Amino acid sequence: MAVSYEKAGVNLEAGYEVVRRIKSHVASTSRPGVMGNIGAFGGMFDLASLNVKEPVLVSGTDGVGTKLKIAFEMDKHDTIGIDAVAMCVNDVLAQGAEPLFFLDYVAVGHNEPAKIEAIVAGVAEGCRQAGCALIGGETAEMPGMYGGGEYDIAGFTCGVVERARLIDGSKVKVGDLLVGIASTGVHSNGFSLVRKIVSDNGFDLHETHADLGDRPVGEVLLTPTKIYVKQVLDVIRNCDVHGISHITGGGFDENIPRIVGEGQGIEIDEGTWEILPVFRFLEKYGNVAHREMFNIFNMGIGMVIALDASQAQRAIDILASHGERASVIGRIVTGEGVTIK
Repeated sequence: MAVSYEKAGVNLEAGYEVVRRIKSHVASTSRPGVMGNIGAFGGMFDLASLNVKEPVLVSGTDGVGTKLKIAFEMDKHDTIGIDAVAMCVNDVLAQGAEPLFFLDYVAVGHNEPAKIEAIVAGVAEGCRQAGCALIGGETAEMPGMYGGGEYDIAGFTCGVVERARLIDGSKVKVGDLLVGIASTGVHSNGFSLVRKIVSDNGFDLHETHADLGDRPVGEVLLTPTKIYVKQVLDVIRNCDVHGISHITGGGFDENIPRIVGEGQGIEIDEGTWEILPVFRFLEKYGNVAHREMFNIFNMGIGMVIALDASQAQRAIDILASHGERASVIGRIVTGEGVTIK
């Protein structure tokens, strides 16, 4: 036992216990292509096992941001890992890529094996939802860097797509329709403002609020980010998809224009989907201008697919078969920027 290291605040035995605890969660995410076992210096994946002739690898990395502060206050850590996976896999999905594997990084001030197991269990659940394997990661105990009970989490994913099937927005044209897929809530963006609104109004995260139904405010805010991988890949296989936008920080205004070309703008028809109660709540108690909400939050739409008008209903039907709420929310027009009608 490294007594001197423990006196400095690092418990190696707790680290070993974490590895023992998470092995079953990691194993539950295995998929064709995975090589080796947890504990190796590097995670391995065999691309030769995939039936891809001209593979293009698409990678993404992200964190969860200050949504973690809500998890700390609620002492609820079993879903935050889903958010970490979702933020990464939904991004590579926007290029048409199927996520293959995921790695996580958890940094803590003090190693609490049960808490880390809950975090990694969430990561594993996210990986299962996305169909990708958790092939490695790192847990770093860094005393003095984080407050009591606090931690940070980040992730990395790598996906693959046939070169000929790569979605880069180059096919998007004026007249294309935009199919929006419902979000589950705030997802993992805008939480610095969310926390300010909660604080300014003195809301108790553990209490319910009439505007949010019968769940505590904190639980509503911790609703995991939706993972769209399997259902959108089905759309890609069966429709001619021109562009995909993952609605994250910056809302509609920053993310949808990333898939259009010069001289192309976006027209959105408000009222064609449900704006979830949590957004009405934040707008009301944060005194945020309605139009500004679309520049901060996803407003109930987590992903947008651009395709020819003749393909839109087919895409909606495929998404409905996966239990997703989707609708035509707008179109590509001549011009620039985003107009909310």
